[in-house]
Amino acid sequence: QVQLVESGGGLAQAGGSLRLSCAASGRTSSSYTISWFRQAPGKEREFVAGIIWIGWIGDSTDYLNSVKGRFTISRDYAKNTLYLQMNSLKPEDTAVYYCAAALALGPPISDPLRYDYWGQGTQVTVSS
Repeated sequence: QVQLVESGGGLAQAGGSLRLSCAASGRTSSSYTISWFRQAPGKEREFVAGIIWIGWIGDSTDYLNSVKGRFTISRDYAKNTLYLQMNSLKPEDTAVYYCAAALALGPPISDPLRYDYWGQGTQVTVSS
């Protein structure tokens, strides 16, 4: 089992920044794909950003088009922690943000069905 705990959400003004953290514990592995999703009220959960570990080559990252250039995903292997630095926030970024971990390759990184473990979520609210 893997436990994921998000933190760092809160209220920000448009144009501001927040940094989310996701601490992993339990049977963690650097080979997991680990990603951020978000879900706004009345909308489906959507992929925001993800990291795939590809061995000695390093990490591969992927982003939702609307956050490219504003959000940066990173991973501290020593601390088993995933981060999402969010800059230039917009009101449409308002959502509950979840981190998720996948044990093996399978559906695309943006597909929630790929993931085996989910955190409880952290609320991000961006005011205009």
